Order: sequence, then C-alpha cells, then structure tokens
Amino acid sequence: METTDVYTRYAIAYPSDGLTITGILQIPAGDGPFPVIILNHGYHERERYWAGSGTWMAAEFLNRRGYITVAPDYRSWGESEWGPSLFHTGLVADVLNLIDSLWYIPQADPSRLGMWGHSMGGGITTKMLTIDSRIKAAVLYGTNSADDADLIARWGRGCLPGETQYTTSCNPAEVIPADLPAEIVDAYLAAAADPVMLQQIAPIFHLDNITAPVQIHIGTADGQELNATPPEWSFKLHEALLATGKQSELFVYEGQGHMFQGQAWVDMISRAADFFDATVR
Repeated sequence: METTDVYTRYAIAYPSDGLTITGILQIPAGDGPFPVIILNHGYHERERYWAGSGTWMAAEFLNRRGYITVAPDYRSWGESEWGPSLFHTGLVADVLNLIDSLWYIPQADPSRLGMWGHSMGGGITTKMLTIDSRIKAAVLYGTNSADDADLIARWGRGCLPGETQYTTSCNPAEVIPADLPAEIVDAYLAAAADPVMLQQIAPIFHLDNITAPVQIHIGTADGQELNATPPEWSFKLHEALLATGKQSELFVYEGQGHMFQGQAWVDMISRAADFFDATVR
C-alpha cells in the first residue's frame, strides 16, 4: 500500500474460523527479524470504519522503535467476512488465529510478541491474556471492563438482527448473524442474563491464568459519553491483577477522555514503547 523511510504498509488477509479476516501490516525499514505488536482497535460504527482506524498512529510510532505492527479488522469490520461473536469470543478467535498466521511473515519473530488494545480492543486483549501465554506483555488504553457484567449493564446484550442501539438498549459490537440457529441465540440471551455464566466468561475471574505483565492507561474524563469507558473499569482491573499477584502498572491522565490528545497521547505511546522494549524486545 505504501513505503516510507519508516515502514512498508500492506493490506493483509488471513483465515479464522472458516472466515477471511483482513487488516493492516506494517514492517519497519531494515532486515529484521523484528518483534511484533498486535494492535487491537476499539469499537467503530462499521460503515465508518476503515482499516487502521484507531491504530495507525500507534503503528507508526512503534515501527520507528523497530516493531512490526499488525492491526486486524476482526470479523464484520473492514473487508472481513461476517461470523458470530458472542461476548466478543469471535473477535478473540480472530486475534488467536492472527498469532498463528504471524509465522508466515519472514521478517517477523512471533516469539517476541506484545499486544496493545484500545477500548473494545483492550477488552479483547484482556481476554487473550487469560488464554494465550504467547503474549509477552500487554498495554490497555481506555479499556473495556474485564467483567462482562459491566459491559451488559452499560450497553446491554448484543443487538439481535433488526435491532440497533438507537431503537433498543443493545451492544452492536456483538455479532449475531441473522442465520445463527435459534437455539444458539436463546442460549446466548440466557447466558447474558445469568451472573454465574458471566463469571465463567469474564476474564476478571480468570486472572490466575495470566503470565504477561500489563500496563494500563486511563483518562479521568473517560466514560462521560455512553460509548466511552469509565475509569473505574481500569482501576478495578488493576487492583484485581495486583491482588492476584500479577504485574500491573496504571497511569492516570488528568482531564483526558476516551481518545488522548496532545502530550498525553505522546506520553502514553512512549510509555507503551518503553514497556515493550523492557518486556518483549
């Protein structure tokens, strides 16, 4: 797609759950092999999303530091095919399958793998941490709650076919295709209303499985809009990680909202890069 003095950008596609998932790959100048950072984007209205939305600035910064960056679109975003994703598990599967595909990039060293996630992408990253020890370190920026009950309380369960967040209190980030069997839809609706089942799903109840250090960034003015993430979610996860004996550091940015601006963004991505240098490189 583009070559600069910092990186070469490629449009990519890879297989996941029988679907084709698209995304953006950027490889730094040089010979490699390079460590890899997967960039997990937050929720965007699908009709307004473009490949690299929410991740392109972080990608270029990390390319300058000598990292390959890969930003998956996930199923139903970009040019990716559609498939079910209940409690974001389909999106998690797409990132898992991306990790398996990294070995096909000659310049990549997937044994040195970090992950960065914003908002919904932070929630996906947290789920990933509880199931995949290949991730050496993770950065969460304005992250979704690690407790799925918090997400349902704020945004509702996923939107059924024909529903929108404007007509029903539902979460369009869930992917519930119209042809999904009725028994699966019924099981999903029952699980979304069952606190015991949600504890089996939510990563905050499975932090013992995490092996990677975590760095969290949150603005004190986040969460003021409905589609943003309350700071309490980041505090809750940080405290739970420490209580479980995991390595977690939390940076709080006074007055910053869901998307950091100016020096706060520079500070966030610089701290993230330094963190990856210490834990991934």
